[in-house]
Amino acid sequence: MIGRLHGILLEKQAPDVLLDVQGVGYELQMPLTSFYELPELNQTATIYTHFVVREDAQLLYGFITKQERSLFRLLIKANGVGPKLALTILSGMTAQEFVNCVERDDIATLVKLPGVGKKTAERLLVEMRDKLKSLLETASGNEREFMLKSNYTPSNLNSAEEDAMAALLALGYKPAQASKAVSSAAEEGMDSETLIKAALKSML
Repeated sequence: MIGRLHGILLEKQAPDVLLDVQGVGYELQMPLTSFYELPELNQTATIYTHFVVREDAQLLYGFITKQERSLFRLLIKANGVGPKLALTILSGMTAQEFVNCVERDDIATLVKLPGVGKKTAERLLVEMRDKLKSLLETASGNEREFMLKSNYTPSNLNSAEEDAMAALLALGYKPAQASKAVSSAAEEGMDSETLIKAALKSML
């Protein structure tokens, strides 16, 4: 299993990343919580990974911290939640917002995420409550801070609206839904990160 990669960041187009590790290019998908913690292109990055093998594909998911990877792994163990939906959940809301949803039994917010129906949301709330409590109790100081607070480092990408559209589509939103959200959230001078977060917030 591939557990961690350390190399040169060659490409990043949310949520996709290409990392050069001693001449081998690894393609990863990352939740936006981790994506916006990445350094600039051509800089070194350390990414914790989760490797998924399917009959038709081998997929690599990346995370800035072990704790976020642990949360991802807990999510994909829940009934009705696969890696793609777990990635969408961790991109559509911060770690703190997800924890808050579980603590408040907030089904209404969860079902607004693409792919999360009422039954899936109900299962998540039941199955994740004890798991999240255990995860937070065993977290280190830095990891606990990440779980309970989400502050991203802005990343300036070209064509912010195009980047935002691509990110929303990759997360499972329908084209019309993504376009409406991006258009309504876009303001002059916005960078990609700010626009994506504003667009996602407008749909919650």
